[in-house]
Amino acid sequence: MKCFTFSTAAMLCGALTASAQEIPEAAARTETNFLEIVSAGGVMMFPLALISVIGVVLILLYLVTIRRNAVVSDRFMNNAEAMIRRRDYLGLVAFCHRQNESMARVTQKTLDFFTKYPGASFGEVREIAEAEGSRQAGLLSSRITYLADIGSIAPMVGLLGTVLGMIKSFLQISGGDVQGVRQMELAEGVSEALITTAAGLFIGIPALVFYSLFRGRVQKYIAELEAASTHLMALLHTQVEHQKPLEKEVHGSSQRTREDYSMPVPSPLGGNRPDLHGI
Repeated sequence: MKCFTFSTAAMLCGALTASAQEIPEAAARTETNFLEIVSAGGVMMFPLALISVIGVVLILLYLVTIRRNAVVSDRFMNNAEAMIRRRDYLGLVAFCHRQNESMARVTQKTLDFFTKYPGASFGEVREIAEAEGSRQAGLLSSRITYLADIGSIAPMVGLLGTVLGMIKSFLQISGGDVQGVRQMELAEGVSEALITTAAGLFIGIPALVFYSLFRGRVQKYIAELEAASTHLMALLHTQVEHQKPLEKEVHGSSQRTREDYSMPVPSPLGGNRPDLHGI
């Protein structure tokens, strides 16, 4: 009985020792499995890697550039309002040249037309502002569509890798003679097909998620751009309307009235006055 107990304890110790030795080996295999999976994905992993790098670069670029101050900032609006109230339109155009904002470009195009063609109606000036605002909104929206393109192209590239892997599997099966070799070759081709599909989805899904995030942000900033443009156009229209009565008064004071052209009234000291003779 004691011998049986000792043998059982020895077997348990040996099993624990063997399992303890197998844990680092399993961890080492787990660390290298990812690289092995990527290398087993076939030739289509190279374009997928390139697409993933482009997607990461675009996401980082949009996180930095697509922000409120790049579209319309409080500092620009305060300076623009102050210059419009002073009717310093040329100064505001020069200030817009130094700013890298969408609202600055809209204001610059509008005031360029307004100063070059002073006889144009305010409706035409408003059309210039609306056209430039639509162009800036289109530029903001078109930039983020590259992420949507990546989200659509990456799964397609992965699907192409799937098709190539399946073709490879069936070609190897058709050329094999031993049943076991056929099964192993089939497993290799199917694994290559699944790896490329997973890689395409792994790239496409985050790209579409960030595209949705940036799309909501761009729509919000476009709405703020429209509101700021409307505010500046209303302020400019108010200044133009206030300036018209002043110009009429200036022109009216310089013009002579009808009474200035009437016949002169005879002087009471003129004519033949006998009482003034000898003076």
